Amino acid sequence: MKLFEESMYRLIVETSTNLPGDVRRAVNRGRASEDAATRAGLALTTIAQNIEMAEQEVSPICQDTGMPTFIIHTPVGANQIEMKKAIYSAVIRATKDGKLRPNSVDSLTGANSGDNLGPGTPVIHFEQWEQEKVDVRLILKGGGCENKNIQYSLPAELEGIGKAGRDLDGIRKCIMHAVYQAQGQGCSAGFIGVGIGGDRTTGYDLAKQQLFRHVDDVNPHEDLAKLEDYIMENANKLGIGTMGFGGEVTLLGCKIGAMNRLPASFFVSVAYNCWAFRRQGVLIEPSTGEITDWLYEAGSEVHMEANAETAASQVESSDSDEVKGREVVLQTPISEDQIRSLRVGDVVVIRGEMHTGRDALHKYLMDHDAPIDLNGAVIYHCGPVMMKDEEGWHVKAAGPTTSIREEPYQGDILKKFGIRAVIGKGGMGPQTLQALQEHGGVYLNAIGGAAQYYARCIKKVNGVDFMEFGIPEAMWHLEVDGFAAIVTMDSHGNSLHADVSKDSADKLAMFKEPVF
Repeated sequence: MKLFEESMYRLIVETSTNLPGDVRRAVNRGRASEDAATRAGLALTTIAQNIEMAEQEVSPICQDTGMPTFIIHTPVGANQIEMKKAIYSAVIRATKDGKLRPNSVDSLTGANSGDNLGPGTPVIHFEQWEQEKVDVRLILKGGGCENKNIQYSLPAELEGIGKAGRDLDGIRKCIMHAVYQAQGQGCSAGFIGVGIGGDRTTGYDLAKQQLFRHVDDVNPHEDLAKLEDYIMENANKLGIGTMGFGGEVTLLGCKIGAMNRLPASFFVSVAYNCWAFRRQGVLIEPSTGEITDWLYEAGSEVHMEANAETAASQVESSDSDEVKGREVVLQTPISEDQIRSLRVGDVVVIRGEMHTGRDALHKYLMDHDAPIDLNGAVIYHCGPVMMKDEEGWHVKAAGPTTSIREEPYQGDILKKFGIRAVIGKGGMGPQTLQALQEHGGVYLNAIGGAAQYYARCIKKVNGVDFMEFGIPEAMWHLEVDGFAAIVTMDSHGNSLHADVSKDSADKLAMFKEPVF
């Protein structure tokens, strides 16, 4: 199978850079259902642009390329040991070429392996079957949506929707609650796979298996087909919307599977996936390792209809209160007076230098000085994909990461260093909101997953600190121009995220009564 390694490299590149046709159609349906002149509508337009840009540039759709997970079915006699070695080599090459971000981190030391290899990474599941071809499926599921996976043990009392029993209606309540709890932190509008039954491990595995189904297929189990249709119709009534901005489109796909369970256990496991639904598969000729077929429709077959100019004109002519926010250009460093003038809904365009900072940096800054002056600065919750050549470092992908992880640190760090703006996705909690009021700061929500859209706004890498944390966690100093994000938490105590969460909780309560 001398061509198997090259085939795996091609599979990785295609999965990372080019959303398949069924996913693109789902995103296009979402855009058609959303008012283009709202925040959610503008977010979907940005998403569509980003999908096209990633395909054209052959660069990661989202900078978080997740934990590569391979599901492989092989005929009897296939050498799985050699296949695994070839996959490792392909992963190393794809990481070196900037198609995968180095994401394999030692759980005890925090050290990044730098090549996506390490104990347990990548994830490779082999299973024999009676067919002659090798079937390889790959999913790249980022940490932001992975963190919104959830598992229920029935019976249970669920916030907002009441008692969930060990029946189809209890399962319905679990799934509705799973969509609600994700809010915008999993980069909605998203897709969910649901596993009913099994134990804690096999239930989650079944849920993830559902994500390999085609978006437009029909569940062969009549009751599960009805439940999938119900969830698709009603989850979008929660009003969470794209990026948690509010709106009509919260869920783009729901797939449900069931397996037997122990009498004492009744698990409902939900695997949440962001709009950047990166999964692909190939059939391999065992004698050569060559790809004979791709298992999901090529993305290039489905146009994204991304038209930023049309969206902008719709916003200008809109009567919606939601889009009446101003567009404000800010040059760093930023003053407190400039920040105090901003309100939720304003669009801020950043020029100048900003600095990336994620989990490792926030923890470090709690007890240490910063390597540079951060007074008036902008911190970007981002772990970029970076490449280095003879001219220096270059940004290949740079969308925002989920901000809520930094909630234990953010308020203290804002005040300690004089930081004026934080950019991320999904919003932050009450501690940060209070600090924004007291200190004079603002939270700006960028569009999650739009790694190519934002990378083009970065004109130069001015430097880097803390490379010992690994590329994603290092503190990159980036010169930007035209970097736009929406004010969703201001210095006056207003939080769009808190408002949407409360509103969706009220709507969730409407689904308490039995349906099945």
